[in-house]
Amino acid sequence: MPTMMPSDRTVILGGGFTGLFTALRLNRRRYPHPVVLVDRSERFSFKPLLYELLSGEMDVYQVWPRFEELLRGSRITFIQDAVQTIDLEGRWVELESGLSYAYSNLVLALGGAVGSTGPDNRHAYFLRTGEEVLKLRQHLRLCLQRATQLGGPDERKRLLTVAVVGGGPAGIELAATLADWLPASFTRLGGAGREVRVALLQRGMQLLPQDMSLYLRKTAVDALARRAVPVEVVLGASVKKVEPDGVYYEREGTAEIIPAAAVVWTGGGGGATMPFKLQGLSPEGYNKNGRLLVTPTWQLPNFPEVFAGGDLALDPDHPQPTTAQAAYQEGEAIAYNIEALARGRQIAVAPVRQLGTMMKLGLGEGAVEVFDRYEIAGRLGLLIRQLRYLGLLPTPIYSFKATAYWLTDLLWPRSGMAA
Repeated sequence: MPTMMPSDRTVILGGGFTGLFTALRLNRRRYPHPVVLVDRSERFSFKPLLYELLSGEMDVYQVWPRFEELLRGSRITFIQDAVQTIDLEGRWVELESGLSYAYSNLVLALGGAVGSTGPDNRHAYFLRTGEEVLKLRQHLRLCLQRATQLGGPDERKRLLTVAVVGGGPAGIELAATLADWLPASFTRLGGAGREVRVALLQRGMQLLPQDMSLYLRKTAVDALARRAVPVEVVLGASVKKVEPDGVYYEREGTAEIIPAAAVVWTGGGGGATMPFKLQGLSPEGYNKNGRLLVTPTWQLPNFPEVFAGGDLALDPDHPQPTTAQAAYQEGEAIAYNIEALARGRQIAVAPVRQLGTMMKLGLGEGAVEVFDRYEIAGRLGLLIRQLRYLGLLPTPIYSFKATAYWLTDLLWPRSGMAA
């Protein structure tokens, strides 16, 4: 254990929505102490808009900007590194590079893991970061190109098939986007777009969560059928494993396979994982899925100087969905309370408000549900969704630039979006 002097530094681990917005809000509030933001990536992934990055509707700089660009002009120190050890009793953090930081306040915002337990999904693709999106995009491009010169019907069909696992909002948004974008891309390569197949596998017998409005659920399901190629929905599919040749699952006791060149995992399967040592926290500090239990003020009960938010944390009395809008509000609340502690003020409980559900339902189509009462679908729904998300972008100047370029592309579409 390193010997470290006490520090007034605030260390934020994780540069997702919760961590980044905590840092930016502290800077905006003129927080009097040093702030260090640590993330293993050099770029911030704007997760709700990763579908647009995949399809080419938005560019890398809009959806996957560098932290240094976002933090330019601030008093925040960005460190690109991975966490190795956190000592809650000693109040210090050690990184994989060997750097160590003492802290007066710590923010744990390292996110969770999709599919960390459950079916074998090692060969699946994910859409959690810009890097993963570009990897999938390149793979799909190669598959389409190869399919233009293959004569064997079985291999050609496999190359033109994509399977999406998970019938929640992420799975539906991805499947709808693929079912519009891939046929158009294959047609531009000289193929027949109707040969593309997109399958959506859901373990349950219904798409989307039970608590989503019936109207929005119906809108989303109807949209899947109206894509350039209708999305094939497979309900009651218990996925067993993903292999390079496709996805293996059981339905009604029968083993089945969908041969596919790409299987994209959007489902759950496990809860949070922590690839580092967290010293000093008892087993009672976690829930059964490995998430950190926090108070309504986002603090660890036995370590009030430590805050946690995002996918890694759970307030058991007020559970929140792991969405961007929830993480954004958690970052604001954590920043407020850290500043309150520094200035000797009372900390506050800040409930997360759900402002409505927003979904992308293919190229040029979306749906927005506002306050569980009003639904706006179609092109206007997509416009409202985009403007709402672009308004959350980390800095006003960056948000303005991204919004301006996106509106330009919406009003005057590009001549083509290559795969």
